[in-house]
Parts: sequence; C-alpha cells; structure tokens
Amino acid sequence: MYTKLAVLSLLALRALGSVVPEQQPLDNNAHHASGPDASDVLYELEKAEIIPTVLDSFLPSINLTIFWANATSELGNTVDPSLMQRHPDATGYLFPGVELSNKIQLVMGVTDPDAPSRDNPEWSEICHWLAVLKQDRDDDSDSDSDGAVDAFDKKKYYELMEYKPPGPPPKTGKHRYVFVLLAPINRTTEALHLTKPADRQHWGYKEERQGLRKWASNHGLEPIGVNFIYSQNEEQ
Repeated sequence: MYTKLAVLSLLALRALGSVVPEQQPLDNNAHHASGPDASDVLYELEKAEIIPTVLDSFLPSINLTIFWANATSELGNTVDPSLMQRHPDATGYLFPGVELSNKIQLVMGVTDPDAPSRDNPEWSEICHWLAVLKQDRDDDSDSDSDGAVDAFDKKKYYELMEYKPPGPPPKTGKHRYVFVLLAPINRTTEALHLTKPADRQHWGYKEERQGLRKWASNHGLEPIGVNFIYSQNEEQ
C-alpha cells in the first residue's frame, strides 16, 4: 500500500473573492491499483526529454500531482493556459519503501524549458514559480487510520518567486511546464537558506537551457517528485 504524504497545500486558491473547493487526496487502494509507479514516471520524463533537458536522471520518491480548479497534471497531458491562471495545489504519495521526515523543508519549482519555443529555446529556462514549504510537525500524532499525515500547513510557506501563469506566445507550439518537488540532498531538517533567482529568464544564469537544475544544485537540493503538462497558445 502507498503511504499517503498528504495534500501539499502550496497556496490558497482564491480569485475574485471566491474560493475553489478543496481537492481531496486520492484513495490509497485505488491509487495503488491504477496510479503510476516510480519507473512509469521516469519513463514519461525521458520520453518527453525532460530528462536530460531539465533534470538529470533520478528515481522519483513521490508520485506528485498538480491541480487547478478545472485541470490536473497527468504526466504530459495538454492543458489550456486559461485554466492555469490561479495558483495550483498539489497532492503527493510516497512510493513504497520511501521514508521522508515530516520536518524537512521542501521546495516547489516550476520551469519552462521551451521559451520562446522548443525549437528555439534561447530564453529558457523560464522560472514560473518557486515556493518553499516548511514542515513543522513535532511527531506523527496527527496521522489518521490509513497512515495519512497532514505534513503541510498552507500558512507555513513563502514564495521566492511569485507564481507566473503559463502564457506561451502565439505560434510557438507546445511548451512543457515542469513541476519539480525538491528536497535537501542531505535530508537536513534545519531551515533552508535559499536565494531568489536573479531573473525569471535562465533563472538568472544568463545561459541557454539553464535553470532549475543549476539553481537546485547550487542550494544542495535534488528532485524527489516531478509532473508536467503541455500548453500552447491557441494561435498556431
């Protein structure tokens, strides 16, 4: 059975004074029967050339899902830009055999390696979001009967880079928007001291196809979960 990591409450989904209904975690048994395993995720990342373009090869620890009010990431499905204007939320499930302290700070990064287009990536990567979540549980006393732990408190996050909704330019084809959950390589439970990228373009490194991977490496972070979508301007 999968160990439920609990909903990653990244940001409240609010717009024009309304609140999007809270998404519920997937059922453990249903997820185990139909959800991808770590090798499936790795296969899709390689198939989409996210590995090696955006990330080095790794075996995911978490099955990460990103969702908005009317769209969900499905490892390469196409989502209209209009559906991603609000901040996303996320759910995560540890793959079997994986353990992760609920005191570790995690970082969510969102990057576009296809700017202005996949054939002409001279602006890439573009940083679309960088949010830090602090895990502040002292113990597992909040675990429920099926092993779920409410590990994230949506009041305990901060943004290094504000969310910039995907907005692929006209006639640039499909862009890959890659959502990466990062953890300290040494799994420290100490507070992370992170610096904001100098710019969205190239994540401030001024080199083509540089971005999230280099920023993560410079801060001692590594990917533990990834999902992605394609999106394009309707004018093609």
